[in-house]
Amino acid sequence: MFALTPYEPIDYLIIGHITCDLTPQGLRIGGTAAYASLTAQSLGMRVGIVTSWGSEINLGILNSIPIVNYPAEQSTIFENINTPKGRIQYIHNVAHTLDFHLVPEPWRNSPIVHLGPVAQEVEPAIVTKFPNAFIGLTPQGWLRSWNSDGKVSLTEWPEGAYVLQQAKAAVISIEDINYSEARIEEMAASCHVLVVTEASEGARLYWNGDVRRFRPPQLTEVDSTGSGDIFAAAFFIRLFQTRDPWEATRFATQLATLSITRPGISAIPTIEEIQECLVEVL
Repeated sequence: MFALTPYEPIDYLIIGHITCDLTPQGLRIGGTAAYASLTAQSLGMRVGIVTSWGSEINLGILNSIPIVNYPAEQSTIFENINTPKGRIQYIHNVAHTLDFHLVPEPWRNSPIVHLGPVAQEVEPAIVTKFPNAFIGLTPQGWLRSWNSDGKVSLTEWPEGAYVLQQAKAAVISIEDINYSEARIEEMAASCHVLVVTEASEGARLYWNGDVRRFRPPQLTEVDSTGSGDIFAAAFFIRLFQTRDPWEATRFATQLATLSITRPGISAIPTIEEIQECLVEVL
């Protein structure tokens, strides 16, 4: 275990695998931890990541963020294949499991804790270890299983209701639950605040027995990779700051939509884009 910079108190802790995404152009950095941490940093947060990574490629832009790494021989590797019937996803490797003992002492009182599993790697019980934090969940990795070939499919989440009850908010995509309205209703019943993102359709927010839809601006999509993670970080931070789920959803929808106009990690929002979206929702 090591850190790229010294341990100091942070505002936003994210726990989850930084991944290697296998693309036709080769490996590139991916994962909720990468996109959400950079978004949080752009939003002015002091950020820290707890992960397990194999160092196949240079972390590049992530070098500005302190990282606690449980070294793996190989990182978690995803491959997404687009077909006429939709995206098929494969996992070619999974790095180590992440639990509370990996979190440095100065980070254990972080105001915002984002649990962002991508491949069942975050121990669900960790949700109880931050009693004073705003805990945000992107539970997609707890909803995934894969066969011997690595092909990913939707699975049950036995701890789901309990974990959701411990969190302040959760963000999932409609694809994460295979478009199941029954799963959405089930999760909304257990979660204080639940957002379901729906790609070009925007997002819907479940809160306090109500549901509202938020439509995104119509922009030309270049690459939607990471947009859900950008949405989640923006939503959790804005909700923490304002305690207003409606405003947080409007802000996150605007910011995440801007991200689809650029490929890969370059989708991270700029200061100018953040200011523009803040003005729009105020």
